[in-house]
Amino acid sequence: MSSLTVTNLFKSYGNVEILKDINLAIDSGEFVVFVGPSGCGKSTLLRCISGLETISSGTLAIDGQEVNDIAPSKRGIAMVFQSYALYPHMTVFDNMAYSLKLQHLPKEDIRAKVNAAAEKLQLTPYLDRHPRTLSGGQRQRVAIGRAIVRDPKVFLFDEPLSNLDAALRVATRLEIARLKASLPQTTMVYVTHDQVEAMTLADRIVVLNAGRIEQVGTPMELYDSPKSLFVAGFIGSPKMNFITGEQAAPFGAHTVGVRAEHLDISDSGPWSGTVIYSENLGSDSFIYIDIGATEPLVLRQNGKSSRTPGEVLRFGPQGQSFHCFDAQGQPLA
Repeated sequence: MSSLTVTNLFKSYGNVEILKDINLAIDSGEFVVFVGPSGCGKSTLLRCISGLETISSGTLAIDGQEVNDIAPSKRGIAMVFQSYALYPHMTVFDNMAYSLKLQHLPKEDIRAKVNAAAEKLQLTPYLDRHPRTLSGGQRQRVAIGRAIVRDPKVFLFDEPLSNLDAALRVATRLEIARLKASLPQTTMVYVTHDQVEAMTLADRIVVLNAGRIEQVGTPMELYDSPKSLFVAGFIGSPKMNFITGEQAAPFGAHTVGVRAEHLDISDSGPWSGTVIYSENLGSDSFIYIDIGATEPLVLRQNGKSSRTPGEVLRFGPQGQSFHCFDAQGQPLA
């Protein structure tokens, strides 16, 4: 088991500050996901944890021991990148065994470790094959297996599914979820830009913005109780609708945020707009409505929608299922 503690961490490249006063405690056995827009610093933070980037100031500790000056190979960390980085001339077995051979472990121990990891990842039938004969999802599982055999204190994943197509992403995400369940004492830190990955895999999500932590919480804490306008707009797909100006005034707010599934069409609703487009997905529908804002409002309905472009609708939030923010983007009580 391994806890991870980041204290007052700063990272700069010359005069450009990338990470600004990062403070974060990750418990042993947690699966923590870093999310944020491109350039927010999430991958840089992961690389600082791994030791691939030096920390400008602050401390990083694993199990209470500061590791700022410890080489990456000595930190007990295994990292899985978005590129598989497999040796094409080696079999799956040899790719997974390579780091163990460098440690001069006995052959019997190497085979036992590789076989155990292959069984966890359903790779046993492929151990004698070469990477070129595998699908993208299988290659990524080999890369994960190469990390597992090292028995690391902490797993770091840097957007491991971003190179896969939609179907393979789903299948490999399930593999990672099963892997976590099979290694309940292992700490995992995962970087992604994918909302579904974050919401389904994480014990806690860390939302970063412009090099700072905006909020840390469980997926549902961030979804239901965002502590800033930024988090409200970033977490969830489709993203939260924001209503401002005169339309927000009756709520005593600068901005009213309401999710697509928390809007109802009603003649008594406080807002109105013109239907731009309807997407019928079978189980539910998304109705895009022009309310005079920069972006259309999105309303979600169960089942198929019969709404047509040009139709004027009145609508409003369900009960108290909305969020009010002040002019600084902070939630109102």
